[in-house]
Amino acid sequence: MTIKEAIFRSLEDFGKPVNYKEIYEHITLNNYCNFKGETPTATISAQLGDFIRLGDTRVKRFKEKGGTFYYYLSKHGKKLDLDNYVVSQQKITEPQKIQSYKERDLHKLLSSYLKNQQIFSKTIFHEKSRKNDEHQKWIHPDLVGIEFLNLQTKTTQNLLKTINRADTFKISSYEVKMEINTDYELKKTFFQAVSNSSWANYGYLVAFDFNSILYDEMERLSHAFGIGIIELKANPFESRVLFPASYKGLEYKTIDKLCNINRDFNDFIEQVEKLLSASERYFKSTESEFVRFCDEFLENDSDIQKYCKDKNIPLDNEL
Repeated sequence: MTIKEAIFRSLEDFGKPVNYKEIYEHITLNNYCNFKGETPTATISAQLGDFIRLGDTRVKRFKEKGGTFYYYLSKHGKKLDLDNYVVSQQKITEPQKIQSYKERDLHKLLSSYLKNQQIFSKTIFHEKSRKNDEHQKWIHPDLVGIEFLNLQTKTTQNLLKTINRADTFKISSYEVKMEINTDYELKKTFFQAVSNSSWANYGYLVAFDFNSILYDEMERLSHAFGIGIIELKANPFESRVLFPASYKGLEYKTIDKLCNINRDFNDFIEQVEKLLSASERYFKSTESEFVRFCDEFLENDSDIQKYCKDKNIPLDNEL
């Protein structure tokens, strides 16, 4: 049989999630096929990765906390207690794992992705909030972003003076997590994003690593509550929106409350107002000031690789 057929046969035999090495050993032990290349395990890993990338619905996978992908047949999914399986795998591998980068290290990657989408972003430091309002942490976004309508002509710019300026920009809220592996983690972080983005035009939950077994539930939650979901990559230009956010009007009472609680957020709103109200004579200098105010971002692959290496953010994942 072919390598592809041997993989399916092995997954059927196991009836549980297994990694590519276990599949290779099973194929070899049972003489399901002969490998012609010098790196048979890499061949198995690549073929498994192709199943996922090409959208073959017969095969699914998830990644345990140590970084290894486990594969299983979709038809076995309902009888497998996958959520508990992930937790048990995490307990096995967690002592060996050193989580050396921090959640906020991901902010620069996200700001780089957003800047490539013509969205300016700013980190909101929760610890700068007024001490007597610390219990309201689920009102603070991790980042805020703003996208401006690109107006090329003076005639169009002058027209804005007679219409609502809110029509010229969209503000988004971002809740950033390192990884989301279980249904419990998904629910907790998703509704944190719902709460933290109640004031914004768009709300997003962002994570560096999502467990693929959660995709169906992520889609359901996103559709029900309008929160978008972004999968962040070490190369931010490879990041992708898994599920888009739904648009809603700005909620000004909450914006006012955030301005009162947090200096970072208040400064962001002030900078936006200055840019929107700047006269033509001072627009360029005001725009430059706004760009300097926003988060820094990475522009090329060399800077990205250096940043990830310095912060110990994994650049490559196993297929």
